[in-house]
Amino acid sequence: MSFGQAIIVYFIVPLLDLLVILLVVNIVLSWLIAFNVVNARNQFVAMVWRFSSALLDPFLNPLRRVLPNLGGLDLSPIIFFLVVQFVRNWLLLQQIYPLLG
Repeated sequence: MSFGQAIIVYFIVPLLDLLVILLVVNIVLSWLIAFNVVNARNQFVAMVWRFSSALLDPFLNPLRRVLPNLGGLDLSPIIFFLVVQFVRNWLLLQQIYPLLG
C-alpha cells in the first residue's frame, strides 16, 4: 500500500465516518429540540447543538441555498449524508479495486 493510499484509508475515511456520526447527532438533536423532548436552554444540549451546527453549517448552507424551500422540511442533511457516503465508498473502492485486478 502506497503512502497516498494509507492516508486515504487510515485518515480520510475515518474522518468521513465521524462527519456522518456528527450529522446523525445533529439531526436527532434537532428533532428532540423541535418536539420539546429536550430543553434547548440546558447547557449541555446547547453546547452539543452549537458544536455540531458550527461544524456542519459550512457544508449544509450551500445545499440549503440550492435546494427548494419545502416549508419546515430541510433536505440538506439527507443530501449531504448521501454525498459523504458516496465519496467514502468511492475512495474505498479506488483502494480495493487495484488489489483485485
